Amino acid sequence: MFDSIKEYAGIDVSELDEQGLREVCAKLGIEVDASMGKGKLIDEIFGAKVEANLIQPTYITDYPIEMTPLAKKHRSKPGLVERFELFVNGKEIANAYSELNDPIDQRERFEEQLKLAARGDDEAMAMDEDFLRSLEYGMPPTSGLGIGIDRLTMLLTDNSTIQEVLFFPQMRPEKKAVELTDEEKIIMELLKAKHPASLPELKTETGLSGKKWDISIKGLTQKGLVKVTKEGESLLVDLLDQ
Repeated sequence: MFDSIKEYAGIDVSELDEQGLREVCAKLGIEVDASMGKGKLIDEIFGAKVEANLIQPTYITDYPIEMTPLAKKHRSKPGLVERFELFVNGKEIANAYSELNDPIDQRERFEEQLKLAARGDDEAMAMDEDFLRSLEYGMPPTSGLGIGIDRLTMLLTDNSTIQEVLFFPQMRPEKKAVELTDEEKIIMELLKAKHPASLPELKTETGLSGKKWDISIKGLTQKGLVKVTKEGESLLVDLLDQ
């Protein structure tokens, strides 16, 4: 992870403390708040400067310990955990790590999370005594892998928003039907047949008066259905993707 930040942001954050990371965020124009600890700050830098560049399938490995409270410490790299994430087309597709099975280490991690929660971090984890008790009984060496089926489906179906691939309709934002005036309907029908269209020619084809044309074309642009652009000396009207 540190190598990817250095490559795309030009800054080595591996040895920086929290204050140093805040200064880096300020320099890079990344908005942060007082609730964020070291791990969250690194995550913000990574999200702002690295993720969008990971187009081809890419594995990011060796995450800072502060970012993954449930992962086992790296066996050869102090300060890191054994974790990887798979990115494709600028999005995280999978997350995996060696599960932490040391109850003493896990309790210390939870205590650090409680300190972050006290600072206002609403994503910090709570103390889980039941889980700690289970670890005290014993858990064998374990690894975990989570694959985002919804994001994978987005990739395979070429959708840019996750709502478009969710199975349950109630999880999608409701799209209200746009009501059009009779004059707006005339313009839309002509544009569906031919677009983009020259604005003067389209206006003539509609047969609308100057006032009705102005009101209608303005209404369609405000509703996000059409756009008017200028190319050279010509004004063009085109449909917007719905």
